[in-house]
Amino acid sequence: MEALLNEWLWQEEYWLPPGIRWRDIEMKENEGRFPLPRDLIYTLPLAFAFIALRYVFERLIAVPLSKQLGVKDRIRIRAASVPKLETFYKQNRRLPSQSEVVALGKQCGFSPRKIQTWFRHRRNQDRPSNTKKFCEASWRFVFYLAAFTAGLASLINTPWFWDHRECWRDYPRQPVAEVHFWYYILEMGFYLSLLLSVSVDVKRKDFKEQVIHHIATLFLIGFSYCANYVRVGTLVMLVHDSSDFLLESAKMFHYGGWTKICDSLFVVFSLVFLVTRLVVLPSRVIHSTLVVSLDFFQPFFGYYFFNALLLVLQALHIFWAYLILRMVYKFVFLGKVERDERSDEESEVEDEEDDPGEEGDECSWEQRKGTINSKLASLANNCVLNNLTNQRNINSRLPKAR
Repeated sequence: MEALLNEWLWQEEYWLPPGIRWRDIEMKENEGRFPLPRDLIYTLPLAFAFIALRYVFERLIAVPLSKQLGVKDRIRIRAASVPKLETFYKQNRRLPSQSEVVALGKQCGFSPRKIQTWFRHRRNQDRPSNTKKFCEASWRFVFYLAAFTAGLASLINTPWFWDHRECWRDYPRQPVAEVHFWYYILEMGFYLSLLLSVSVDVKRKDFKEQVIHHIATLFLIGFSYCANYVRVGTLVMLVHDSSDFLLESAKMFHYGGWTKICDSLFVVFSLVFLVTRLVVLPSRVIHSTLVVSLDFFQPFFGYYFFNALLLVLQALHIFWAYLILRMVYKFVFLGKVERDERSDEESEVEDEEDDPGEEGDECSWEQRKGTINSKLASLANNCVLNNLTNQRNINSRLPKAR
């Protein structure tokens, strides 16, 4: 297996600039750590450790915190236990067509209306609660804030943080500091944990984009580490972490009903996201990898592959920036942020109103009839008053008209 990997995967033309061999970049122990592909094996146990830590964090910290912030879950009616409908719901589809509703009604002995009501209650039953959403947001907030703080502290004194040409000086024979090694490994382990748990997390409307983002990020981190693009890779991770913790904090306050704080954090997040993802990343980081790096080495496979992944991420940033600008428009012209256009809205339609069902039709109909009659009476009174008022105004003007 090792010989096969050396022959096909670890060919020098894939990972190193032309004219450089593996023996040219070997380092002694006193010269520092050189990134090796086998180091990435640590990310798999770290991903499972993150999942276990998240489970403990959500139950011991996030849930009590949600109660302190006033997060309330919507009370939903549970669907009755009907095995045939449950089987259809899980194996076929969650929203049956009209013909399927009629067929299911004949099989179960229910009316089409009761079948539709059952599926409505069953869909609402599966929708995630605000507490679950809050727990997810708080977990990501803690990690992104810690990663951004630690990353900034480790990079603020490095020469390539201020001068991006230093990212490529002496490339690829660049030792990696221990703190940057763990910065890479922890970030990759965290994104791997997000990818492993994506099936049980809240499914949002940008679900596909999030999966593509996680996969592209994992490839980007893994490949950049193996090709020793660590210096520029740390800058890419820092730019991403700088705005993500603001978004998650805005979500936390949104679920708690703290509207003013949520709106303020969203405005700050929007500014930071648009500046870092649409200005700093393309003008500084991507320009450095695409243009500046060619002053130090000739292009090779790793150069094209790394930049292709960066451009995929940039395309996703443009998509999310469009959603955020829509939110900013709503905030400026409507005065409030109604929902998170970037990733907080669920992928399906909104919660459907619970219907009373067949059993309480007569009682509920009497209640609705009384409500409708009162509204109609009020409307009729208003119409009569308006007519009388208009008539009085007309009569008062008649002498002058004559």
